[in-house]
Amino acid sequence: MAEAESRNTHKVYEKDKIGEVQIADEVVAIIAGLAATEVEGVDSMAGNITNELVGKLGMKNLSKGVKVDVTEEHVSVDLSLNMKYGYNIPAVSEKVQDKVKSAIENMTGLNVLDVNIKIAGVNMEEGH
Repeated sequence: MAEAESRNTHKVYEKDKIGEVQIADEVVAIIAGLAATEVEGVDSMAGNITNELVGKLGMKNLSKGVKVDVTEEHVSVDLSLNMKYGYNIPAVSEKVQDKVKSAIENMTGLNVLDVNIKIAGVNMEEGH
């Protein structure tokens, strides 16, 4: 993995403030991953990363299954999700899109242009 200095970052700053704030693209990806896995019907990010595993595996693993493209003005997010069996895929996907967009915009101030979802699998466990 690249060193922290060479990571992609996006500057968020205001002219009359004390200094500048930089947000690494990976942070945006982690926010998206956390928001997506909080939606009921989402089993995990592709790669079996769930909120319960974050403590054991560390935050960096949360960005698996998430690709973000951060430009000066917009953020585009691509998510690969594993769904739980029995849930309506379009309805859950819409909730994920809304939650990811809100989380990124509220936490970073960046404008989310689109949230694209790929359903990578369906978990058939839990008695089905």
